[in-house]
Amino acid sequence: MLYAIICEDVKDSKPLRAKSRAAHMARLHELRDLGRLILAGAFPAVDANEPGAAGVTGSLIVAEFDSLSEAQDWADSDPFYTSGVYQKISVKPYKKALP
Repeated sequence: MLYAIICEDVKDSKPLRAKSRAAHMARLHELRDLGRLILAGAFPAVDANEPGAAGVTGSLIVAEFDSLSEAQDWADSDPFYTSGVYQKISVKPYKKALP
């Protein structure tokens, strides 16, 4: 089943993100290589593709897992969470309707 992992950053997370980005991206690439990653990306803090100094406010990941608990465990182990970038993570079952 698909799960939406909705992550909220701590305030001024840009320096923390830089420190953990490589490890965070490696985990996303693993999901992609397994054919389980549907999409992943960040929420810019401003209305722009490149938010610059404003940074981002969180992330959204949609991926396939065998269960809600597996999705939650994966999210709880994310380097952005364990290093303090994310202050909150919500994991919800997701049903894709379109396209």
